[in-house]
Amino acid sequence: MNNTKKASRLIKLESDYGAHNYHPLPVVIAKGKGVYLWDINGKKHLDFLSAYSAVNQGHCHPDIVKAMTKQAKKLALTSRAFYNDSLGEYENYITDYFGYDKILPMNTGAEAVETAMKLCRKWGYKKKKIPEDKAKIIACEGNFHGRTISIISMSSDPDARNDYGPYTPGIELIPYNNIPALAKALEDSNVAGFLAEPIQGEAGVIVPDKGYLRAAAELCSNANVLFMADEVQTGIARTGKLLACDHEKVRADVLILGKALSGGMYPISAVLADDEVMLCIKPNEHGSTFGGNPLAARIAIAALEVVRKEKLAQKANTLGDIFRKELKKIKSPRIQEIRGKGLLNAIVIKPIKGKTAWHVCLALRENGLLAKPTHEHIIRLAPPLVITKKQILKAAKIIRKSLKDI
Repeated sequence: MNNTKKASRLIKLESDYGAHNYHPLPVVIAKGKGVYLWDINGKKHLDFLSAYSAVNQGHCHPDIVKAMTKQAKKLALTSRAFYNDSLGEYENYITDYFGYDKILPMNTGAEAVETAMKLCRKWGYKKKKIPEDKAKIIACEGNFHGRTISIISMSSDPDARNDYGPYTPGIELIPYNNIPALAKALEDSNVAGFLAEPIQGEAGVIVPDKGYLRAAAELCSNANVLFMADEVQTGIARTGKLLACDHEKVRADVLILGKALSGGMYPISAVLADDEVMLCIKPNEHGSTFGGNPLAARIAIAALEVVRKEKLAQKANTLGDIFRKELKKIKSPRIQEIRGKGLLNAIVIKPIKGKTAWHVCLALRENGLLAKPTHEHIIRLAPPLVITKKQILKAAKIIRKSLKDI
């Protein structure tokens, strides 16, 4: 069987035996290293999705692989029924790294968001003394925090929300990047927390106005409300700072991390907060069999060390400016807008003669670059942060050629 037929067979297997909850680009990946992915035919592609920013450190980073394989040979899982020789060191390391008193380790981004919501409500009842079952969480329209029932209850995306009701109560949506709307919502004394992405990634890389995060955090502080930052996608150097909130020197009361916390090698997420908030949860009130396992602990330490040693935040900041400058040089009637921060960027595509962002991504694939549309008319462009200036310039040329090709 030749590789083309093999690729078709593998795509058909997913269609025949897997749930149809994704619409992948028609390319079958067999290998990854650094900023590159190779398909089953051996064709080399620049990866400009980075597994939705999970592989900020690049595919199969040798330092992370080494830490993972070393620990995997020794001990992978104990559950939290016992202490292990890795978790405490990881908790010490990550709380020092991000500057918080405590971490609650979880596995996926959605789990971390759910954990933050539970922590927020518990704090609301125990510390703010909100009446029983009255605690509210404010979220933003256009958000993407995951796909659990509680999280889609705060979604304004019909695809994420429709036909999954009844929805979790105690959630109120307000417009994103709208300080007056937040101020109005915070007049309710039963509000326990405000949950927001510093940049809305899945919505199409929506960058709020300068000062929005700082003003939001100050409003929350004045109202005795927890400011919860979902940095699952924007965190860990993606936007040119360690955290996107760092651009405005904002420290969230509850910080939510995932994705690149493992460099894409393993499902690892975390919620960080100070004792005043975190110690509201007592034994048996929340947990996870895999959360904080020894394998995850060692992988996360290695992944964060790569970010620090290789100065990936600084790289993202410098190369992001270069990339947007190059994109803005492209003369194409299909480009409606270019926006982003660091190496989290997007091109808004204007459909012409039935050709949408999907068709642009197909052309990019043919020319050796992999990206994926979001919301049909937007292409998110987020390469691994280990990318070089030469590779960034090459990517810009591929994008220019692809837009011309179609």
